[in-house]
Amino acid sequence: MENKIRVGLVYGGRSGEHQVSLQTALAVLKAFDYDKYELIPFYITPKGQWRSGALLSAPPSAVAELQFAPTQGKDGEGEDSEAASISGKALLPVLQGMSERVLAEGSAVNDGRTIDVMLPLLHGTFGEDGTIQGLFEMAGLPYVGAGVLASSVGMDKVAMKTMFAQEGLPQVGYRHFIRFDWKKNRERCLANVEELGYPCFVKPANLGSSVGVSKARDRAELVAAIEEALRYDRKVIVEEFVDAREIEVSVLGNDDPRASVPGEICSSNEFYDYKAKYIDGKSAMVIPAEISPEVTESVRAMAIRAFRSIDGSGLCRADFFLRRSDGALFINEVNTLPGFTPFSMYPLMWKESGVSYRELLDTLIQLALERHEERQSIDYGGWE
Repeated sequence: MENKIRVGLVYGGRSGEHQVSLQTALAVLKAFDYDKYELIPFYITPKGQWRSGALLSAPPSAVAELQFAPTQGKDGEGEDSEAASISGKALLPVLQGMSERVLAEGSAVNDGRTIDVMLPLLHGTFGEDGTIQGLFEMAGLPYVGAGVLASSVGMDKVAMKTMFAQEGLPQVGYRHFIRFDWKKNRERCLANVEELGYPCFVKPANLGSSVGVSKARDRAELVAAIEEALRYDRKVIVEEFVDAREIEVSVLGNDDPRASVPGEICSSNEFYDYKAKYIDGKSAMVIPAEISPEVTESVRAMAIRAFRSIDGSGLCRADFFLRRSDGALFINEVNTLPGFTPFSMYPLMWKESGVSYRELLDTLIQLALERHEERQSIDYGGWE
């Protein structure tokens, strides 16, 4: 097939969710229709160095194939400077406004063709937080998923909750502070948090996949949990505990988004932490969630409201608490780049809604191209 859509996949990254990103990339690469698309992989190491691979006409077989090794230096060791030079070649054209050559010069593919659309598969910081989205915006490149604002707000749980409150979405109680406050007046921070009562949940404000999340049952555990969260971020958020079921909904679209059937997470651990999500494989996903039609419609409507409140585009997963005692529904968070393996909640909820994994990829790429085309009609006030 001629005129295939050329997709640049970016994955890995400087994040505590680096390994999760690799698993997502492998799953996506295996699912693409190679009669319709051609793919150029871009791997970002945990140190932030860019490495590019050859044009893919077939999927890789293992994660190891996605981690391109740097060339060997004269001393026989891996030479990071080579990876850094690839990064420079990839990024310098962006800063010079040369979007027609961006990334192609830094890759093994140099056939004069541009990349049609970028697909970031970077979970967590420096990928899901608006940073790389801003890079694509500067380059004038279409890209899949949320824009700069929605990505930033969707990553920062405090900013996100502020937007939800503005929209009037119900939430559980929470407190937040930064490392400076913790070091300056620990007792005040603790007293403020303890107004929520025990147990409570402590999280880094800007991370996902439950990395750095702890449940605190008393002050000693609270202090330890805060110290753990501060390993991953300068800002900590502490949330009130509610005895609730965890309901999730997938959202797909741009200005006219639609919501999937809801699903429910039944965690294998005391709460849905990193181990329960990615390691022990014992957590159950119930799709569709066993909730009433009325609650189903409420949670789907709230998911779309949450998506719009952050000016979302492309995709997101909205997570809710359904309190057991009275059936009250609370928005917990949205994830603008949710887990995207075939066994992740986001694609599974769409599969139950009649949209296959491959169809999801097709739709997301088309949404990215449509949004980019619309943005080209905006007058940014440039001089002729």
